[in-house]
Amino acid sequence: MIRAIIIDDEKNNIENLTGLLELHSPVISVVATATNADEGIAKIHEQHPDLLFLDIQMPGKNGFEVLKSLPHHFVEVIFVTAYDQYGIPAIKFSAIDYLLKPVNIAELKTAVSKAVEKLNQKKQNFQLENLLEMMKNKDEKNEHRLALSTAKQTRFVSPGDIIRCESSNAYTSFYLAGGDTIMVSRPIFEYEELLAAYGFIRCHQSHLVNRKHIKSWLKDDGGYLLMEDGGKVPISRNKKEQVTALLMAMK
Repeated sequence: MIRAIIIDDEKNNIENLTGLLELHSPVISVVATATNADEGIAKIHEQHPDLLFLDIQMPGKNGFEVLKSLPHHFVEVIFVTAYDQYGIPAIKFSAIDYLLKPVNIAELKTAVSKAVEKLNQKKQNFQLENLLEMMKNKDEKNEHRLALSTAKQTRFVSPGDIIRCESSNAYTSFYLAGGDTIMVSRPIFEYEELLAAYGFIRCHQSHLVNRKHIKSWLKDDGGYLLMEDGGKVPISRNKKEQVTALLMAMK
């Protein structure tokens, strides 16, 4: 599913677009909506969507200011706007997708299809980067590095330098030795199998930890792991037996 947010100052436009997506583009899941720019920005940071349906002209900040306020453009954007609104020529020249109100079903399907294709391309690029990096060092497992792609760069990180991973919806944050944190737009389960060979434990639905960087195992409050970076990682009830066995084997 593609996770989307709709930002439009008119609630009826939000309702109409949500209904059209449910009927004609079921691959899109609307995870949040907002009727002003500030609310929309908060929802984006909270939900980390894949796709943004964004009105341009709104009271206060406009749609372009919403994009400027984001740390980087980590979402695909489809503008939904009136024909005579400010910025339409710029949108056309930039080749960013846009829909005119009232939304045409055929145009909506086309815009969504293009957005899905772009998102899939990002995923494929991520997978190819990982493959090429792994093949480059195929004879030395300890030399393998994981390609972590953000909107601004791709960093190649040795698994041993990863202290822990934490998921937030469809995003994963990597906490590294040295204090850096890298957030990528991929779910944590995609890394579980990749990192299992390097001593990583899935101790919770939202957490992967590197056994080498576990500082202590605290058994109060349901049990959690204290990591070298100071992070406290919970152990979920359904993972407790498996995690306990792995930790006991470390002694």
